[in-house]
Amino acid sequence: MSLNLASRCVEILFSLSLLVQTLEYFKLLPYTQEEGIWAWHLQRADIPSNQRFAHWMFDILLTPLGYKTLLALRLTAALSLVLTSVSIWGAWFLLLSNLVLLVRWRGAFNGGSDFMTLVLTCGLALGQTCALFVGDAMGWVVALWYISIHSITSYFMSGWVKLISKEWITGICMPIFLNTGVFGPLSSGSVLAQRPIAVLCSWGFILWEALMPLALVNVKLAWVFCSIALVFHFLVFLFFGLNRFFWAWAASLPAILYCSTWVF
Repeated sequence: MSLNLASRCVEILFSLSLLVQTLEYFKLLPYTQEEGIWAWHLQRADIPSNQRFAHWMFDILLTPLGYKTLLALRLTAALSLVLTSVSIWGAWFLLLSNLVLLVRWRGAFNGGSDFMTLVLTCGLALGQTCALFVGDAMGWVVALWYISIHSITSYFMSGWVKLISKEWITGICMPIFLNTGVFGPLSSGSVLAQRPIAVLCSWGFILWEALMPLALVNVKLAWVFCSIALVFHFLVFLFFGLNRFFWAWAASLPAILYCSTWVF
């Protein structure tokens, strides 16, 4: 995958990821009003009382009007990624607004997908900043390598954590997780509830994640690993409704495909 194609794919896929996230935040606006369960005046107590500047800044950004304005600007920035290449101002706005949202939701609203979003915004901001000194092309190289390394590491760590877990290597975890899915508990006759199938699926996920760094060895291997990643994240969306995970990690895969061309 060429540099231009990889960078454009990252931008478009990340735009879709940001659109999904921002529209979800808009959907939850009634619950963030003054009388809502996620009202800012309740969460601002997390900030130490002596941090006056932080209180002043976040009171502007996260009160109802400020929060709506922030989301509207974020939606505009996400849409602009589809139409044109990211600018240094757009990249830094996405990064800083993402940090504000992490504060708003006490670290993360949707777990790993929010932190992968942070990786992508950091990569874009880093790349655009480097571009000021080394040119646009090398700036994108920096961005794609940053995103690629973090994405591969996320899979690698997940795989090795599963590998040292008795519940995963024996297949016990698979039915337990699936029982909490959007379709409810598995039926007693479900093929996914059978231990041999659960063990096979568990080991398939373990080996794929733990060996993910091999994607950088060869372009063909990268396509195999990234294709499995798309299927995996789609299945997570299908069974658990975690659409953010699909788009957040999908946006990182073109970076891996590009970086795989650097080795052999």
